[in-house]
Amino acid sequence: MQIGQVASRTELSIKTIRHYDELGLVTPSARSAGGFRLYTEDDVQRLLVIRRMKPLGFTLEEMRELLDALDVIADADAAHEAVAAARVVLAGFHERAEDSCTRLRTQLAYAEELTSILKTHAD
Repeated sequence: MQIGQVASRTELSIKTIRHYDELGLVTPSARSAGGFRLYTEDDVQRLLVIRRMKPLGFTLEEMRELLDALDVIADADAAHEAVAAARVVLAGFHERAEDSCTRLRTQLAYAEELTSILKTHAD
């Protein structure tokens, strides 16, 4: 896929995708003869992980750490110790993501309460 298609699929801007490439978070799997970035489905999935982490407040370095852990787990040739360590990293990120979801649910409940109160007063 070319970068425009990836941007459409991931709802990220082309500029953002290029930025992640410059940072080494998601490197296109290939380049066309004309030098255009070409992405695979795996590349798109990496971008989606980043897109999901960003609103939860994860830093770029944390994104890199999680992506690295996912790479180790996906590597059939990875040493058992490396996979075990990667799973520990993933467990920590899972816990933080769960905490973020809980906070966001609370914030959403407050926002819904407020909109309900405002609607009552507006009517």
